[in-house]
Amino acid sequence: MNASANTQNLYDKDFYLWTQTVVQQLKEEKFNEVDIPNLIEEIESMGRSEKRELKSRLIVLLMHLIKWQYQPEKRSESWRSTITEQRICIEGLLEDSPSLQPLIAEVFQDCYQKARLKASNETGITLNFFPQESPFTLEETLNYDLN
Repeated sequence: MNASANTQNLYDKDFYLWTQTVVQQLKEEKFNEVDIPNLIEEIESMGRSEKRELKSRLIVLLMHLIKWQYQPEKRSESWRSTITEQRICIEGLLEDSPSLQPLIAEVFQDCYQKARLKASNETGITLNFFPQESPFTLEETLNYDLN
């Protein structure tokens, strides 16, 4: 069994050890020993994970902004804190991966629709009460000065 096959076997048995082994192989430039198929899969998975996190945080942010705007009598420091936290995390994601910037504009409307549905479920307010189109622009959504 060659070294690459051993590393592939390790991938299924001990993922953490696999990562450390691949890193060491790369550092030592033992490229013929690197488990390339699984390394490619993991790198692709990391990219998908970043996109999922961005969308998830945007949905939570929009849901809280909807609740903030349409239930002013129920505003709380908890809601304000969640809004701020999501903005900070989105900003961090975009700083770490600037190439996600165009994606956030692409997914904004879809995320708003999901946030609208979640806000309806959470508040008991009928879905049709909330506008079909986001009452917030992307810039307003991410702006720390606006709640």
